[in-house]
Amino acid sequence: MTAGAPPDGEIRALLGALDGQRRHIVGILDGLDADALRQAVLPSGWNCLGLVQHLALDVERFWFRAVVAGEKGVIRALDDSDDAWQVSPDLTAADVLGRYRHETDLADAVIAATAAETGLAWWPHHLFGEPHLHNLRDVLLHVITETACHAGHLDAARELLDGRRWMVLPH
Repeated sequence: MTAGAPPDGEIRALLGALDGQRRHIVGILDGLDADALRQAVLPSGWNCLGLVQHLALDVERFWFRAVVAGEKGVIRALDDSDDAWQVSPDLTAADVLGRYRHETDLADAVIAATAAETGLAWWPHHLFGEPHLHNLRDVLLHVITETACHAGHLDAARELLDGRRWMVLPH
């Protein structure tokens, strides 16, 4: 695939699965007020906004812009980043959700410009040793899994906050 060419069928299918999980992330939070979005409901202490910021910075930005695309500015900024799970009090929910949407748009541009078999452009050996993922396909599958896992976390948090459930299958 050349840069700017539409993704092949496999990548379109994987991106479709990822987009479904991304919509779930944003959708399960719809209607929660600012206090609820910052309220920790599990003993570990994370809150919904912190999880979304983690997905924006540690997942979408890290995996696609740093690892797949090798964007030097993103790689340099990783060492300067604070704990993504901790949202600054001066950031609004709209800021955090907007950043998540922005990072998913930037990730989609990387995906559209990259062939499935393209090797990683960068890997933080000093943090993680040898890579366990090797190309865009591997990264997409990893990010789908991580995003789906966190969507489930948000489902549990939302139900604990106000009883709302994302999808209830009939018995």
